[in-house]
Amino acid sequence: MPAIEDEAPLKNLKEGSSLVTPPKEHKKSNDNDDKSTVSITVVGASGDLAKKKIFPALFALYYEDCLPKHFTIFGYARSKMTDAELRNMVRKTLTCRIDKRENCGEKMEEFLSRCFYQSGQYDSEENFEELDKKLKEHETGRVSNRLFYLSIPPNIFVNAVKCATLSATSANGWTRVIVEKPFGRDSESSAALTSALKQYLEEDQIFRIDHYLGKELIENLSVLRFSNLIFEPLWSRQYIRNVQLIFSEDFGTEGRGGYFDHYGIIRDIMQNHLLQILAIFAMETPVSLDAEDIRNEKVKVLRSMMPLRADDVVIGQYKSHTKGGVSYPGYTDDKTVPKDSLTPTFAAAALFINNARWDGVPFLMKAGKALHNRRAEIRVQFRHVPGNLYNRSFGTDLDRATNELVIRVQPDEAIYLKINNKVPGLGMRLDRSNLNLLYKARYSKEIPCAYERLLLDAIEGERRLFIRSDELDAAWSLFTPLLKELDEKKIIPEYYPYGSRGPVGAHYLAAKYNVKWGDLGVEE
Repeated sequence: MPAIEDEAPLKNLKEGSSLVTPPKEHKKSNDNDDKSTVSITVVGASGDLAKKKIFPALFALYYEDCLPKHFTIFGYARSKMTDAELRNMVRKTLTCRIDKRENCGEKMEEFLSRCFYQSGQYDSEENFEELDKKLKEHETGRVSNRLFYLSIPPNIFVNAVKCATLSATSANGWTRVIVEKPFGRDSESSAALTSALKQYLEEDQIFRIDHYLGKELIENLSVLRFSNLIFEPLWSRQYIRNVQLIFSEDFGTEGRGGYFDHYGIIRDIMQNHLLQILAIFAMETPVSLDAEDIRNEKVKVLRSMMPLRADDVVIGQYKSHTKGGVSYPGYTDDKTVPKDSLTPTFAAAALFINNARWDGVPFLMKAGKALHNRRAEIRVQFRHVPGNLYNRSFGTDLDRATNELVIRVQPDEAIYLKINNKVPGLGMRLDRSNLNLLYKARYSKEIPCAYERLLLDAIEGERRLFIRSDELDAAWSLFTPLLKELDEKKIIPEYYPYGSRGPVGAHYLAAKYNVKWGDLGVEE
């Protein structure tokens, strides 16, 4: 990248400061917190999500002084466990990944000393009353703010919320509940879940978490678009030929097939992660950066889209494959999966937004397990240059000359723009190059885990990265007709080998709209 002449902005960027004021600055803990306390209860504390993501994220927030001065963390689960046993379990998952490493061990012990455990059933008001008593002991008369993180299966959300709100709600502060996806299986079950939760909670107490919205590159998506004039005139049907949202994993269900088989790749990835990214990408400029203004614009995008039909979707399921002498199991080889399962582990879909900005532009989604690599990215392919003087240099394949903006969410976070340029020399030979912002090369600061940002937002009451109920309804209305059609007609998925690029049908789907998947070429 070219040198930057103005040293002050460079210094600010190196130190990780933002040139754009965020909607709400995350405050460091200070003495003004003396009159209040925050109690964070992880419901389902013995599960994998709690151990691998939630407790480490809370420790990272504590390490960076982002938690309030007075806070307590409680684990709640059915398992019998002492405070010491919980601390030993949590200690194994904590890491000193943060820049300031000198006193990490000391900080870890301080954090663990604020972690406690309460054993109980998820549908027992009496057990939650016992939790309430313990919380009050630690709150010591301060204004008590309580956050419940439901790291439990969806079928027991309502029981846990009922018991928590009836027996352990805050008497003089706020009470908030973080609900993990999936939020139902279709429009009807989602609406029923929302209705049941709202018997005990107001909408502004419910924080529906989609951890993808907390990822750095998704956070940066609106900054990239709304603070750079270079992109504003290009962000429309006039210049963009298609947009691709790609999610792939290079592993299968790995023993979690029982859970996955109930949902499938469309519910697990497309209806939430990818659709949320699409809405942020395509929305109009919000009135402000306030949560409601942003969420209003996302809902408008979703309501402008037509429900998916089976003709616009390709589904697949991975089968066993032997490569390099190693045998990889098929989806139905997983003992937790029914042998006759038709649940898709891969899906590709074409969606359209019927508004003035995006009319006719295909938004292609692709998500799958057991593919050839692990990636999550947005690829924006621009239209061909009209009357391009240099077409002869590219031959008949005009796609080789297409400008493409790639926003790579994971791994190796990056933003790069593919351009055409002349190779130095006496001849006229053109080359395709990347203007590349590779995060790990540009910024020394380690990128926080998405759960850190989302937990901190929930504590501070910042809702812009959480999903509102009408947004959820609009998202499900797009996919429910398709999901019902797949179930009722028992459509057989196209089988693809473990570790391949997925079903051939995905290429035919893209070709139907005169599109090539951007991730098929060799990445520079």
